[in-house]
Amino acid sequence: MCGIVGYVGQRRALPVLLEGLKRLEYRGYDSAGVAVRAENGTVVVEKRAGRVRVLEQAVQLQSGRLSGARIGIGHTRWATHGCPSDVNAHPHADEACRIAVVHNGIIENHGRLRAELIRRGHTFASQTDSEVVAHLIEEGLGPEVPAVGAAVAEDMTLHTGRRLSRAVQAVLPRLHGSFALVIMWDAAPELLIGVRYQTPLVIGASGGERFLASDISALLPFTRDVIVLRDGEMAEVRPDSQCLFTFDGALLPDRPPRHVSWDAAAAERGGFAHFMLKEIHEQPEALAQTLRGRLGPDGPVLAELATGSAAAALAEARRAVLVACGTAHHAAVIGRALLEAWAHLPAEADLGSEFRYRDPLITPGDLVVAVSQSGETADTLAALREAMRRGAIGLAVANAVGSTIARQADVALYTMAGPEISVCSTKAYTTQIEVLSVLALQAAAVRCTMPAAEIARWAAEIARLPGLAREALALEPEVRALAAWLAAQQHCFFIGRGLDWASAMEGQLKLKEITYLHAEAYAAGELKHGPLALVTEGTPVIALFTQAALAEKTASNVAEVRARGGRVVGVCTHALRETADPVCQDLLVLPDVPAPLAPVVAAIPLQLLAYHTAVALGTDVDKPRNLAKSVTVE
Repeated sequence: MCGIVGYVGQRRALPVLLEGLKRLEYRGYDSAGVAVRAENGTVVVEKRAGRVRVLEQAVQLQSGRLSGARIGIGHTRWATHGCPSDVNAHPHADEACRIAVVHNGIIENHGRLRAELIRRGHTFASQTDSEVVAHLIEEGLGPEVPAVGAAVAEDMTLHTGRRLSRAVQAVLPRLHGSFALVIMWDAAPELLIGVRYQTPLVIGASGGERFLASDISALLPFTRDVIVLRDGEMAEVRPDSQCLFTFDGALLPDRPPRHVSWDAAAAERGGFAHFMLKEIHEQPEALAQTLRGRLGPDGPVLAELATGSAAAALAEARRAVLVACGTAHHAAVIGRALLEAWAHLPAEADLGSEFRYRDPLITPGDLVVAVSQSGETADTLAALREAMRRGAIGLAVANAVGSTIARQADVALYTMAGPEISVCSTKAYTTQIEVLSVLALQAAAVRCTMPAAEIARWAAEIARLPGLAREALALEPEVRALAAWLAAQQHCFFIGRGLDWASAMEGQLKLKEITYLHAEAYAAGELKHGPLALVTEGTPVIALFTQAALAEKTASNVAEVRARGGRVVGVCTHALRETADPVCQDLLVLPDVPAPLAPVVAAIPLQLLAYHTAVALGTDVDKPRNLAKSVTVE
């Protein structure tokens, strides 16, 4: 998830672009760049690794050369292909630096497109997937437009614009994946092209100037009148107008702007009250983004594991060890279960903070999987280094491209969930489980522990997760009502069996992190070994029922809670409703999901429960006391 901004009008473009990028920096902050059409007609690109302030300092040194620009595009990056660096930052240009492109999303088939372009003589400057777009448009533009007299200059401007539009339209069917694009060309001094496919892009309108951005927050200092592009639409944007088209060039009816009344802070959060709530609701998109290019009709396609030591370890390892901390550890517990169930690979999940201090029995060829949202978690990094020192093959599951853990490992699988601003992890957790499920399925394929038809079936089930997550979000009104009750309590227990126990651990962590209520998670069968003594009249107990083979056992444990006066909220799949309903006072019913994948969907109502309880208690949801987003010291 990256930030895009574009401007065309009569004011100086550079200050508009920099202000927009500052407001979009929460969407990506490993590099930033701008491209403007200078007064001499050339496209000038400036980009830097690091925060927007680094770029701002760089362009100030060239302010005289760039100050007259009245059109430009900018980008702040969250890396997916190519490590954070000056050269990998956007915008990207063709070799002659006449076309500049900014891109949010992923071009899944960029490798094949790049190879084709290289064979035709193109030279690439970066390692990104996005650069192929500039080169493809360059080819599509064809021969230069001949010089014309002043009498037909206005007609020629329109002709030039349509020429660029047609070149872009010819490229779009060749791009597989998701993309928001903004394109400028030195021959079209008053035209930006915007394209949206599965990634947001909006137009801002204000008199004789127009803006483009990936998020409304970038537009608020300049206009509150916006047109939201829909999937499969592109726009020709000029200072005083915009024309919308389908990807095949059909002109669409005018769509009047709508006025937004959000303040700047709310706009940055997409209109949500907190980043945590925004990120909970982003999970369907994040889960879809994580899967792009990783599932084919016959099963998983993890290109990172096609060759090399990690690929060999996946096929030949005698065991796997997953190391992680906090929320990531709960994802690792689920990954361990999937590796054992599907790939028949003995596995364990270890706390990164404890791993080194028990003299772990790691042998050469073991597979060690380090799971971390930031890729900088100090304990997990130390555990990975120790395991690799002892001969293990290191595999990282991380969200931040180029992070220390990702660089330390032999290979990295990125979740690509986009920036997560709230300290309390939500979409990073569910995408970690999703990546681990694809990893486990690939292990099953290379270890020949599952028939090909079964692998294809599970791949199809994993592909359903984004849609199931969207259905689970519909439970929010019911969750909000339960949160009002829970906010008046002092303690809460979460229980489950099998993978539901892992979900219970994550649920209790979310609650205690942001509400400061005391919460504990137990394997449901352990209640009678001590914790049941703490259950009294009205004690809140959240019980999970998503594992059909264990649901009746869990129901028996819940009956023990009810007999002692506890109030039980059941979280169950639709298929298990009849099992959960007789023993629970309240039910949150999830869409049916296969048991091994249920933790992804079950996480959503538990996240919402923690969030709405925290709101009811008035805590600082996004910045809970005593906690930091990335724990970079032991």
